[in-house]
Amino acid sequence: MTQRSLAEVVGRTLTERGLTLATSESLTGGLLGATLTAVPGASRYYLGGVVVYATEQKARIGAVDPAVLHSHGVISEQTAVEMVVGVQELTGSDYALAASGVAGPASQEGRPPGEVWIAVLGPTIGNIRSSPTALRFEFEGDRDAVREQTVAAALRMLLDLLDPVSRD
Repeated sequence: MTQRSLAEVVGRTLTERGLTLATSESLTGGLLGATLTAVPGASRYYLGGVVVYATEQKARIGAVDPAVLHSHGVISEQTAVEMVVGVQELTGSDYALAASGVAGPASQEGRPPGEVWIAVLGPTIGNIRSSPTALRFEFEGDRDAVREQTVAAALRMLLDLLDPVSRD
């Protein structure tokens, strides 16, 4: 399934359920948001997102605790989780996605190109926040391939959370 068709399934599912989505992205540089908004009618469910490319912006805009960045690094489960929680709080979305990693070609913080953390978060019900899920990926290929694989994996993770039993 292509990114576009994954985005269409995400859009249809969110629209049918009256749910919203926001994103926080680093290595993808806005590609996740662009993929979502390439689908006509995306404004019904996509509230927006933040692109926090520079490390210091992850703390400033991305709501990542500087202590987390210092102790775990930019490319970590903890950073992806703080990014996804931060964008959900910022936008008030039902669901949120976040991605942080190394697109390449060089390594970053000792992490190889293609290492990516993606986090997904479901809705808060009452006063109970759902628990974020973060997964580590090792993608192969050049910068563009890593970025495209990240977007596809993020959309699949969201679809799995929306409908863990079956998908279109």
